[in-house]
Amino acid sequence: MSQRLTDVLQRLAAMIEARKGGDPSVSYTAKLLNDPALAAKKLGEEAVETVIAAVALKSQEGGPDALAAESADLLYHWLALMAASGVSLDAVAEKLEAREGTSGIAEKASRKG
Repeated sequence: MSQRLTDVLQRLAAMIEARKGGDPSVSYTAKLLNDPALAAKKLGEEAVETVIAAVALKSQEGGPDALAAESADLLYHWLALMAASGVSLDAVAEKLEAREGTSGIAEKASRKG
């Protein structure tokens, strides 16, 4: 990951945290933080829009800029959902670290009960 993206995501996560307890009528972020179900719904919408942009990339309808824009929306809404749900980014990092060095196929198989 580029240092630039890391820095931007850290600033964005800090801004989201700072909006906790804010007035949902004047802050979209506060509105998402106040309603985890809404935050989840918005993340789902952004995920679909990101997929559509990725598929359109092959047909040159949207291009790389459209995919980058949708990806930015997706990351913002994911960070907002994590904050709204009380899931720390360190908890996510811990899960990712636990999976390092494990093939995706093996990791997925280990989750089946």
